[in-house]
Amino acid sequence: MAIYYVCRHCGLPLGHITDGQVTESQLGFDQLTPEERKDIITNDMDGNQVVKITCESCQQVLEADPERVLYPSLYH
Repeated sequence: MAIYYVCRHCGLPLGHITDGQVTESQLGFDQLTPEERKDIITNDMDGNQVVKITCESCQQVLEADPERVLYPSLYH
């Protein structure tokens, strides 16, 4: 099982971890509430975990105009 990090706004792949020895505690997943976990972590068709985070570009857009988070897409 691999863990893939992608931007929740633009879909940009940000990295991945393929080492099966990494624990949820090491990644900080154990600190998430069940609601946060459901919002942030999903599984793909191959059984890999997909972690949705915000990339630097999208973070800059949100900092400049926080209301953009309400739009269906940050860039349209």
